[in-house]
Amino acid sequence: MIQLPAAHRGIAERLICLHDEIKGEASLMALSRVAVALYDPASDILKTFIHSSDGDNPVDGATAPLAASPSLLQLASTGARRIVNDLGPAAREGRDFARKLYDSGYRSSYTVPIANKGTLYGFLFFNSFREGFFQPPVVQRLRPYAELISLAVMRELDTVRMMQAAVKVIRSVSSARDEETGSHLARMAHYARLIATKMRDRHGLSDEYIEFLFQFCPLHDVGKVAVPDSVLLKPGSLTTEEFEQMKGHVAKGVEIIDLMMRDFGLKSMPYFDVLRNIVAYHHETLDGRGYPYGLSDSQIPIESRIAAVADVFDALTSVRPYKAAWTNEDALNLLRRNAGTKYDPECVEILASCTQEIAAIQARFTETVYD
Repeated sequence: MIQLPAAHRGIAERLICLHDEIKGEASLMALSRVAVALYDPASDILKTFIHSSDGDNPVDGATAPLAASPSLLQLASTGARRIVNDLGPAAREGRDFARKLYDSGYRSSYTVPIANKGTLYGFLFFNSFREGFFQPPVVQRLRPYAELISLAVMRELDTVRMMQAAVKVIRSVSSARDEETGSHLARMAHYARLIATKMRDRHGLSDEYIEFLFQFCPLHDVGKVAVPDSVLLKPGSLTTEEFEQMKGHVAKGVEIIDLMMRDFGLKSMPYFDVLRNIVAYHHETLDGRGYPYGLSDSQIPIESRIAAVADVFDALTSVRPYKAAWTNEDALNLLRRNAGTKYDPECVEILASCTQEIAAIQARFTETVYD
């Protein structure tokens, strides 16, 4: 019976172990790469997620619209599987992913859609350095492994989505009606992903880490459900007492996340520390004057620094009960003035260099998508 290693590991680690197990079979020794790309229906984007590769992984950090790949669209709609035993023609036609794979030595591929009950999660890719590798006996032997990997991916994503759904319920039944609209949460998550993607090489951030950061960012202010409407929606400045009430949302958020982890049995969820850090530390500042813990500089986890810049930028450029929306330029100027004291300067400069990407995110998520 095929089994994945201990569940407390990240899914990328488990995939590497499983890849080694697969290659232990003589007929499958030439399986050179196993990779998963996830599908984001809100943006119609496919994005690299996890992989195990014998050689280089030429598509780290890659994204592409699903609509730009007719063959993958067909797989998504039919549930069929695709075998390409010679990547050469596709590479010579200029198909970007095929060309990158071919240039890195891969010669054949087998693609499986990851879907369940009409929901497309993404695609599973098997590759080999050997041309013609994916013959019927090999494909047949890979089927149980493909099923196992697909189930593992869906389980992890469903866990995150369950948490997001639980938070949505908490917010909807709470008396609190804050400014954290669905469109704000979507934009903030995409800004965070944009920043993290540009930081990946310098900080060694994997596609898996970036994806969980993206998924967890919308949960950053879950603790605001405990803040009274009179404070949360106040159109003017807060009193000292009211600001203390507002700051309490961080501790409440951590409490909620910890309770969800315990009561839902999710303590083994990969990257739980990333989620907890985002909730706990996104109001800390580099100069140590943030709240509630007064952390400074490198004491603040990188995911918290990324989330802070993404959150502040979208808060500034959005209409709130107490202010009009700022222009992107004005918001970026404020972030720059406070870079190195309040905000991580690398995060700020990356965001400031991505004006076209910012405009695209704002155009795409003008409506509420999480609500």
